[in-house]
Amino acid sequence: MNQRARIAMSDEQVTAMIEESRKLQLATINPDGTPHLVTMFYGLSEGRIAFWTYGKAQKTRNIARDPRVTCLIEAGDDYNELRGVLLYGVAKPAENILEIGMDVARRMTQSSIPPHRTPGVPDELLREYVEHTGRKRVAFVVERTKVVSWDHRRLT
Repeated sequence: MNQRARIAMSDEQVTAMIEESRKLQLATINPDGTPHLVTMFYGLSEGRIAFWTYGKAQKTRNIARDPRVTCLIEAGDDYNELRGVLLYGVAKPAENILEIGMDVARRMTQSSIPPHRTPGVPDELLREYVEHTGRKRVAFVVERTKVVSWDHRRLT
């Protein structure tokens, strides 16, 4: 077995990492072809990565022109701890902006201290923020076209 195959995660491990993480690096394509890379908190919509952003943001303009995106979720500090999921896909506009906003906000405010997340801000307090800021936001879900994963902990 080659090293690439040895460090690849199973579908279940990929799903678990996507569900457990809160932030990703989102790459869109600028008008001149260069990557536009930002860190985003994200949620899940029917198992798909979902995010919201301001309607006038650069990433929104980029997606309107070319909906191809790349999402990177990674963890680990030392080489032998590195693991990640690289997800290529197409960002599709979502109608459920406030629902996605609530999911993102919930995940943003949870404690990320292992082994279990603790609840963050109560929904009734988050809802006011989400409804207020949601007036200027759009939401997207990412339809996967390809997934690459690695877990260097398997090398030991």
